[in-house]
Amino acid sequence: MKTLYLECNMGAAGDMLTAALWELLDETRREEFLNTMNGLGLPGVEVRTEKAAQCGIWGTHMQVKVHGEEEESLDVNQEHIHEHGHEHVHGHVHGHEHTHCGEVHPGHTHDHVQEPVHGQEHSHEHPHSHGGEGHHHHTGMAEIEAQIGALALPQAVRQNALAVFRLLAQAESHAHDRPVEQIHFHEVGTMDAVADVVGACLLLHMLAPDEILASPVHVGCGQVRCAHGILPVPAPATAYLLQGVPAYGGSVQGELCTPTGAALLRHFVKHFGPMPVMAARAIGYGMGKKEFAQANCVRAFWGETADRQDEAAQLSCNLDDMTGEDIAFAAEQLLAAGALDVWTQAIGMKKGRPGVMLCCLCRPEDAARLGEVMLRHTATLGVRKTLCTRQVLERESRVLQAGEDTVRVKTAAGAGARKAKLEYEDLAAIARRRGETLAQVRRRLAPLLEE
Repeated sequence: MKTLYLECNMGAAGDMLTAALWELLDETRREEFLNTMNGLGLPGVEVRTEKAAQCGIWGTHMQVKVHGEEEESLDVNQEHIHEHGHEHVHGHVHGHEHTHCGEVHPGHTHDHVQEPVHGQEHSHEHPHSHGGEGHHHHTGMAEIEAQIGALALPQAVRQNALAVFRLLAQAESHAHDRPVEQIHFHEVGTMDAVADVVGACLLLHMLAPDEILASPVHVGCGQVRCAHGILPVPAPATAYLLQGVPAYGGSVQGELCTPTGAALLRHFVKHFGPMPVMAARAIGYGMGKKEFAQANCVRAFWGETADRQDEAAQLSCNLDDMTGEDIAFAAEQLLAAGALDVWTQAIGMKKGRPGVMLCCLCRPEDAARLGEVMLRHTATLGVRKTLCTRQVLERESRVLQAGEDTVRVKTAAGAGARKAKLEYEDLAAIARRRGETLAQVRRRLAPLLEE
């Protein structure tokens, strides 16, 4: 199956992920991507690429300018300033939250300068130059949703971009203990972040991988100073987004994984772990600007892996003294308890009695618990368990909007196949509400499957 593996040994930021993905395209599609991004009509936004090198390795920096200015953080290296009189530019130009005028601005750019904090050569303050506008404007989630929703892009790209921004808003809401409705985005930082997020979503749509995997995420270490005071690395919003994701610190001082990078990983990556056995066809290098002892980049591997397999447990019992209603109730309880599938099979039992075999498929770690459910809700005295290996497709469920109708779409991909199906319960609810047949609703919403 077509597999994308993201190596996050130096963290992840929106621009670095986008640059790494862009490098996986051929020349024609690279130009198509840039033309599409620059033709979206995002206010004042220009997206360009430039070659960049880290530790002798060449890759790409994705440059997003808003009103002719690129948002970036300046890492003020005190030794360089004192000895050479210049500042060193920080590589992760997207993603750290900040505050301004007492409001919360989850973010997308490091529009602050870093000064020493407990031996670390960083802290944050706001430069107040934001292109030619000369003023500040703060955008809420409702405006972000309207702006992204109006972009001339495939619906799947818009839906994914909105989902990433909602993750960012939720993380900032949790970090600052404010409702999502009170979370605002800084004007220039918003445009910069929209370009990063939409760009990453568009590139993944163009690549159409069957599965997206990633390494554990290096978050950096130390402390950063912002308007709230001294904060630990990873920043609170990043830490919130990486809950449940394998992550680690290390000797590298600074913020390596930004909230925008964390939100993109959280939304798209299905499994985090070592690189699988794969035949790579292309490798992309998304470069940051800051120089470390290690190459500061996200590396993207594009290639083929074997079809995904996993283990499952099959539980079963034979029943000849229960009514159909009781067996159906037991099946409902198994599904409610987390069974992957439940089914019955007609069998012949001892003494010529007709019976029913109740079967349950579940994850191996859930077998003991679901075995207890089967014992409690049936007349059986014992439950059989068989471990088996399944060859499976990578699955995903999305919620799409078609006018006033909301419908879930289940997709599966792998083994050279791609499948999509509209959720029956949603179709049935729409048909009842509109007084239509299921066939009419299916025909009307069928274009959603092609997005």
